[in-house]
Amino acid sequence: MIMDYILATHNLKKRDELHRILSPLGIRVLLAEELGIELTDAEETGTTFEENAYIKAESGCRESGYPCIADDSGLSVDYLDGAPGVYSARYAGEHGNDEKNNQKLLAALEGVPFEERGASFISAVCCVYPDGRVLRAKGECRGRIGFEEVGDGGFGYDPLFMAEKYDYKLSTAQLTAEQKDAISHRGAALRQLAAEIGE
Repeated sequence: MIMDYILATHNLKKRDELHRILSPLGIRVLLAEELGIELTDAEETGTTFEENAYIKAESGCRESGYPCIADDSGLSVDYLDGAPGVYSARYAGEHGNDEKNNQKLLAALEGVPFEERGASFISAVCCVYPDGRVLRAKGECRGRIGFEEVGDGGFGYDPLFMAEKYDYKLSTAQLTAEQKDAISHRGAALRQLAAEIGE
């Protein structure tokens, strides 16, 4: 039996990533607009990824009547005391402008040696059900920030993030979808969530 879950995002790449990981459980991940539903963009007022994921999932579930999955994720750079953090998508001031965000990050790390450019991609995933149940999961992927954008896959900071699992030789924008899912913060969080859903 296929179950429909709504994803609280307009990001098709994020939808595809969730679908790849959750579809083996019989879960079909849809954007609200695919069901003819218009969701309010919930205001992300949380100070943590976990708080923002819950705000979006709760709002999406309440407005649609469907189980709603939301992810809040971002980049935490050691040298910058965890920035850009929850402001990752709007680091340069304009929401979702990957190019400007990447350029601002490179400028902030100018002159910093590679060994000191440690960073984590962090993903908090929350699923809220119409009956009030709430499932939460969190994933992390370690790496370092490169000196220039490399690769044309992925999105966000992927072209700058040199994955620890690939000995800092490949950016996450150079990985196949399968390679990225296997090591990514979102992949780790979704596998945890999938285990909870499947219990």
